[in-house]
Amino acid sequence: MKMNWKRRWLWVAVLAALGVGLIFGCEWRIAAVAEGRCVNEVNALPEMPVALVLGTSARLADGRANLFFLPRMEAAAALFKAGKVKALIVSGDNGTQGYDEPTEMKRVLVQLGIPEAKIICDYAGFRTLDSVVRAKEVFGQQRVIFVSQQFHNARAIYLARAFGIEAWGLNAKDVPVALSMKTFLREKLACVKAVLDVNVLGTQPKFLGEKVAAPVE
Repeated sequence: MKMNWKRRWLWVAVLAALGVGLIFGCEWRIAAVAEGRCVNEVNALPEMPVALVLGTSARLADGRANLFFLPRMEAAAALFKAGKVKALIVSGDNGTQGYDEPTEMKRVLVQLGIPEAKIICDYAGFRTLDSVVRAKEVFGQQRVIFVSQQFHNARAIYLARAFGIEAWGLNAKDVPVALSMKTFLREKLACVKAVLDVNVLGTQPKFLGEKVAAPVE
């Protein structure tokens, strides 16, 4: 019995070590691919036809303001006003009744001074992978600037490069880890999922559909 107890804890320790190694390995891989392409200043970016604003909700499930939301919209507005892009694609989840990330993102961007005609909603951005691939396959974009927080941009760039898209990221103001621990932990698992999606699972978007022209003229 004593030896069995020791053996069980040995296996727990081995599995834990493998899990930690997998997480940090995937994070390292994503950071390496995105190195030099996630920037904090608008002027450091090349001009491109569109920016893809990655989806998030304005409020959390408990009704509190989502601290990631407004900085992301402000960064997207600054990018457009600087003339770096001609249009914005706002991509997010609209999969359940009463939950509509793209429409809320568009509403706030209009309030921030972006012409409504220059914003297009992608209502099937259920995951970052969906948003990234749909930018190419549905909206016809081979070159994209992502707008999100740095950790999210890096993962989006990793996915974009895997699907043959040239990508950069404009980093919105981040949220301290102490105020976003759930997001911080979830991102570690999202990095593992992204690497598995690309290299093992061959994951594709839930929906594609007909081509949609981005308003870049």
